[in-house]
Parts: sequence; structure tokens; C-alpha cells
Amino acid sequence: MKLVHKSVDKDGEGSVSLIPEETEDMWHAYNLISEGDCVRASTIRKVQTESSTGSSTSNRVRTTLTIRVEAIDFDTQACMLRLKGRNVEENQYVKMGAYHTLDLEVNRKFTLSKPEWDSVSLERVNIACDPTQNADVAAVVMQEGLAHICLITSTMTLVRAKIDQSIPRKRKGNVQQHEKGMARFFESVMQGILRHVNFDIVKCVLIASPGFVRDQFYEYMFQQAVKTDNKMLLENKSKFMLVHSSSGFKHSLREVLTDPAVAAKMADTKASGEVRVLESFYTMLQTEPAKAFYGKKHVEKANEAQAVETLLISDKLFRIQDVKQRKEYVALVDGVRESGGDVKIFSSMHVSGEQLDQLTGVAAILRFPMPELEDEDESEDEKET
Repeated sequence: MKLVHKSVDKDGEGSVSLIPEETEDMWHAYNLISEGDCVRASTIRKVQTESSTGSSTSNRVRTTLTIRVEAIDFDTQACMLRLKGRNVEENQYVKMGAYHTLDLEVNRKFTLSKPEWDSVSLERVNIACDPTQNADVAAVVMQEGLAHICLITSTMTLVRAKIDQSIPRKRKGNVQQHEKGMARFFESVMQGILRHVNFDIVKCVLIASPGFVRDQFYEYMFQQAVKTDNKMLLENKSKFMLVHSSSGFKHSLREVLTDPAVAAKMADTKASGEVRVLESFYTMLQTEPAKAFYGKKHVEKANEAQAVETLLISDKLFRIQDVKQRKEYVALVDGVRESGGDVKIFSSMHVSGEQLDQLTGVAAILRFPMPELEDEDESEDEKET
């Protein structure tokens, strides 16, 4: 998604102009647009004109309309959004208040205005427009003195850093200069990884090189991590994978990514953290039921006690028409983040999201047991009987 213009004031009112660039962006647009929002886009309208003799002709004209959205239909096959609503801006072809349907599709710019942009909507704009947010694979292709640090998204490879240093050649009886040069080079590459790889998002880091450069670098990096107690590297050690490449140039990445072992590892990353979090929730539900709850009422009570470690929530809940309820779900997400919890927003178009929807669409793994929430359920059941 390309962000053309963004103007949101401190009260949350404002507009954002976007151009969807791929089919997945239409899903983001579907989640951003709510009933009552205003959308401006170019469209074709059938216009009837009457001549002086009384005969009428109809022409199709392209015009730009702004409608207040009353109905939203997402065509998953054509990846197109149909928005129905009334015209709210003066137009030479369409009367104020007249109904019109806007079709939003890939590569067609639209402007979305909301009376209030909440944190979930703004976060979705950031995720949709920042390709690095979707890059869950990173790669370092290297050879002696040259390295490229790349982020790989489903659609492109982004080179985030190029490290090019001259390293003294090995000479008989004087290997020290060469070793010092390699240590300097490895340090630069390690700092590049720490600066450009977001381990919260990246699930796999490929280190590729000809010869033994990758092994020497891997050994150096984790020796340094132990020395400096670098928790980020130590906690993510399992994400690193050493593979062969013919050189340290970016084009070598292609052969790395076609390696069957790498393809299998990357397939795991695409299945993403959501599936694993849902599995953890089900496991917790069986082994420690006082630390796993679903349903809005229970999760809100757990959040009040700052007990939510991980919130699992379906994006379906942010598309509901009831503004008050939507605000409650946004407040829940904000509350969990403020108390240091993790929030996973599941796509209802994904299998894991469908499973979560069967559990009311909202669930939580708690930091500590809250058996009183279970007791409440039992006492309510007794009252009903």
C-alpha cells in the first residue's frame, strides 16, 4: 500500500489517501473502512442529458465522488471493495444525497476520512504502508569484506545495509592484520543486523556465504553476545540458519532462497506466530484453565487486573457497526499494550482466525492464574438454574 497523504489531528479526526498496490492491500482497506466514514475516489457515472427537442441521451462520464459509506461488500474473488452510500460533496453530475456505489481496486487511489482514527486503524495504515513490517525473513549474504543485509517480504527484497571493508591479505608470519580486519568486518555486520532486523517480526535470519565465512561470523557474533550479555541475540539464536551462497552479492540471494531446506524453513515462518499462539492458548486451556480465558467479559476483567500476557483478537471485531462496541475492543487492545502485554490481531480470512472466531473472537493467555473468573461462571450458572 502506498501512502499518498495523511492528515490526522490530535483528536483523531482526519483523512488518509492511499493507493492499494497488491491484492492483500484490499484486505487492509476492507478492515480500515467502516460505515459512516467518507470515501473519495474516481468513478464512472451514467448521466442522462436532455436536448432542446426533448430527446434524452445517456453517457458514461468519469468523475470524482465523495460518499458517506452505508454498506461495504468485499469481493474476495476479484479482490475488489464495493462501497454504497450517499454523495456528500457538490458534483456537476450527481446531486447531493444521491446514492452511488464506488468500486475500489488495486492501483486506484482513494481518500478515507474518519471522524475518529483510533489506534487500531492507525496501526493498520502503518503496517499496510511499511513493507518492513511484513518482512518476516532477513538474510545476510557475505564474503570476506563484503556483506548485504536484506529483508524479504512476500513481494520484494529490501537491501537495508551494505558493508564493504578492505581486509589485509594473509601473509606468512603475519596473520594478525588479517584477523583484526575480519573482526572489524564481523563487528560491522553484527551491528547492522541489530540495527535493521526487528526480531519481534523476523522469524528466520539466513546467513549465506561461500567457504567458511558464515561459520566464522556466526561463532564471532555469539561469542560477542555472551561477552556483552546481548539478550536480543541470545534469545533469538534458534532463528539463525547457515547456508551456502556463491558470493556476498545480492544476486546470490536467489540461489539461497531456492534451496529446499531454506524453502521449508521459510514456509514455517509464513504460518506465522498466530498459529503458535493459538496452539499455546488451547494447551493452556487444558493444562492450566485458570490462565486461559475467552469471551469479552472475562478478558476485560483480566485486563483490569493487568493480568493479560497475550491477547488474541479477531480483526472481525473491528468491523462491527456498533461504534460503542468497537471502541470497547480498541480500548481493550490499548489497555493490554499499556500493561506490557502482547497483542495478536488475527485475520478472519486465515484458518487460525476462523478458529478464534469460534471462541467469540477474543481470548487471552494470562500472566498469573485468576480462578475467581471461573468461579464467577459457576455462580452465574447456579443462579440461572
